[in-house]
Amino acid sequence: MWPQLPGTNASAAVVLVRLMVGGIFLSEGIQKFLFPDQLGAGRVMRIGIPFPEVMAPFVAVVEIVCGTLLRLGLGTRLAAVPLLVSISMAILSTKVPILLGQGFWGFQLPKLDMYGLWSMLHEARTDFSMWLGLLYLLIVGAGPWSVDATLAPKNR
Repeated sequence: MWPQLPGTNASAAVVLVRLMVGGIFLSEGIQKFLFPDQLGAGRVMRIGIPFPEVMAPFVAVVEIVCGTLLRLGLGTRLAAVPLLVSISMAILSTKVPILLGQGFWGFQLPKLDMYGLWSMLHEARTDFSMWLGLLYLLIVGAGPWSVDATLAPKNR
């Protein structure tokens, strides 16, 4: 199984998904360090996630490292897994309270003009796109224009 992990039958166009998804996670991870009060530990604390001084930098490093790996197409399927966990937790902690119109499992409700399904769908559009992009990369792999493709054993 392990030798086939970098293998792929995906179209070369998958590079566009890798660049977009990896670029967004890379950018968001960097911004957690650049703007800690707005996007890092301060935001994590406002959401209600425990240990914000630890969790925010941890998530930022995961996003930077795994986002870079996706952009390179190196360990693409493996890099997608922690990012899927991260984006799933973001949806759970920030979008479910919007859907419910109240705090959920200790996660705080942000101040918005409206709550409910349509508000949650609007606020979650990028999260859902990233989640589906990661799932796609997990299924198809990095494609032929990737480091994974150069490492994959060639079919004879």
